[in-house]
Amino acid sequence: MPSGFSAGPALLSSRFVFRVARRFTHKQFGAVTVRHGLFACGPTGGPAENAGMVWTVAPEPYDSPVAAALWRAYYTEVSDRWYLLHEGRRTAPEELEREIAAVSGADLAPPEGLLLVARYAGEPAGSAGVRLPSGTTAELTRVFLYAGMRGRGGAALLVRAAEDAARASGATRMVLDTRGDLVEARALYARLGYAETEPHNADPYAEHWFAKELG
Repeated sequence: MPSGFSAGPALLSSRFVFRVARRFTHKQFGAVTVRHGLFACGPTGGPAENAGMVWTVAPEPYDSPVAAALWRAYYTEVSDRWYLLHEGRRTAPEELEREIAAVSGADLAPPEGLLLVARYAGEPAGSAGVRLPSGTTAELTRVFLYAGMRGRGGAALLVRAAEDAARASGATRMVLDTRGDLVEARALYARLGYAETEPHNADPYAEHWFAKELG
């Protein structure tokens, strides 16, 4: 069933910082180097709403219990939204279980990919995946936040962390696709500098394609 949802989003103790200070260290994860530093921004880029509550983003094994729980929540939401829009019902339980089990996530294992997990106050809150082909174009996927974690700046944080990982792998361009009904995803990507492009794949559920030069 369709995916491509993004909401608008401990292996390492360091925390991401954007805009305030770019004091990054580097930690190697497989073939990908991901930058880390302090992040304490709220949804508009200002101070976090609670100074004691901070985001962390770190690489996560694709087959960990945390990754499995996030994948289940992600797929359930995007599938239910599609069925509610087109058929007025939620996903049939047997189909949901079948489709969740059919995707292992192994394409997000280094060096071909990377799964990032965001935590808020230490609790898993969301994820973003990056597929890292041998060329210079990377693909963003699985940008997702649990419903209760939205509106706190986590989605933008995850996308920027994914962009950092893609750059570190040698990519100069990021692409993604999403559905027409996922308006929050489209708004997020536009706000972060992604431009709509011609289709770059034949995914039957993709309706909008985006790209961004990573510089």
